[in-house]
Amino acid sequence: MKAIIMAAGKGTRLQEPGNPQPKVLRKANGRPLLDYVFDAMPMIEKKDITVVTGFMSELVEEAFKDYGCSFQRQGDDAYGTGYAVMCGIENANFDDYHGDILIVNGDAPLTNLSTVEGIIDQHIKEENFATILAADTQLKLPYGRIIRNENGNVTDIREEKDCTEEEKAITELNVGMYVFNADALREALKVIDCNNAAGEYYITDVPPAIARIGKKVNAYITTDDDELIGVNTPEDLATVEKILDSRK
Repeated sequence: MKAIIMAAGKGTRLQEPGNPQPKVLRKANGRPLLDYVFDAMPMIEKKDITVVTGFMSELVEEAFKDYGCSFQRQGDDAYGTGYAVMCGIENANFDDYHGDILIVNGDAPLTNLSTVEGIIDQHIKEENFATILAADTQLKLPYGRIIRNENGNVTDIREEKDCTEEEKAITELNVGMYVFNADALREALKVIDCNNAAGEYYITDVPPAIARIGKKVNAYITTDDDELIGVNTPEDLATVEKILDSRK
């Protein structure tokens, strides 16, 4: 299996005066956020991991130059998570590759090894073309909802701002980790667009595109609500540090 880590973000609300850094290099308990993400995927060889960089790319590449992974700099033609993945699969690492690809966020230090193992295992056993990490939770968070049809099959990921009141009551939330069949991913990336309020390409548009052509899409459910916590503010970072401490 191969992996793409999305690590291009600036982390505007985390920036410190006089100390600009890419978001993934912000430290939690003395270690870069990206370091924890590598810890959660030891089953994938470093040579098969591509880190997509953007803001101050050279700092990320320098910090992890000895890891054995490859780097792909995000272009300036477009924006969004979908665009980051488009850039990632342009890496020579993916030439003529037709297996599965794990896609994770580089700023997700609370990702558990057991969760990564679980989503990969389910994806393979069910012979899915796309498997989404979801959390069935009572937390009220502005995350995308997993939409299923009457047969329980995943058909869409609906961003909260686009949800009906009925859909907002759905407790199955998108966490932001995926496993895709490489060929299905390539085909879906060709048909998604950036016709949205942000003008960005979203990776969340890929699973529905795969489902629309009749390929199997499902969700793996994590029971750890901590994995929903993103690092966007200094307060988030402090929360993450406490949780990491509690896991020791």
